[in-house]
Amino acid sequence: MNTLLPCSCVLCHAQQSELLCSDCQTNYFRQSTERCAQCALPMPPGANTRRCGDCLQNPPAFDASVVACDYAAPRDQMVLALKFGHQLALAPLFARMLRDAILLHSPDSLPDILCAVPLGENRLRERGFNQATEIARPLAKHLGIPFAVQAMHRIRETSQQSSLTPDARVKNVKNAFMLDETWLSKVKGAHIAIVDDVMTTGMTLHEIATMLKRFGAAKVTNYVFARTPPHFY
Repeated sequence: MNTLLPCSCVLCHAQQSELLCSDCQTNYFRQSTERCAQCALPMPPGANTRRCGDCLQNPPAFDASVVACDYAAPRDQMVLALKFGHQLALAPLFARMLRDAILLHSPDSLPDILCAVPLGENRLRERGFNQATEIARPLAKHLGIPFAVQAMHRIRETSQQSSLTPDARVKNVKNAFMLDETWLSKVKGAHIAIVDDVMTTGMTLHEIATMLKRFGAAKVTNYVFARTPPHFY
């Protein structure tokens, strides 16, 4: 089949049997960066704490974050290809790389339930799919965790976060999410993981974690494919 339908690496375009070649895997997805355990931003060399200064001074509502890579060239093109290029075959690849990062950094603290950041109805209708859902579904299977696909809803339409300033992002997602009533009792005391493709300022994930803890969640962890470095926002 690979001979009849050859595949090329999504980054370097070398012809081979996988979406990502071994060289690009090594060059762009090495898990050697020390990151803040809470927000996943790179830590400065020689840091003697597991959390960055921002998380120590102004802790977000979520408790931990695991990412597969930084949102930087050329890896950002993979995210754009999935989200706007409808290359859905990339979602299982993102899930596998996230699985590897999770099992490397937090194999003993897996969540009870996996959720995806929900899209609004208009955005979902326009795009035709939710990229976070497409990543979360195979990731849940990899980790053996239930995927609560309908547990959360975006109860009002919001602007694209990437088009807003950091202050505007806070207002944009305020009270934008709600837990489905069928999940109220299941969330209490549970460790919930939230899946998304990109984490920039973290305000969307903070707002979701705030809502989940309001309904009794004991811990909220983010599983995100790419983390935007701070100088990009």
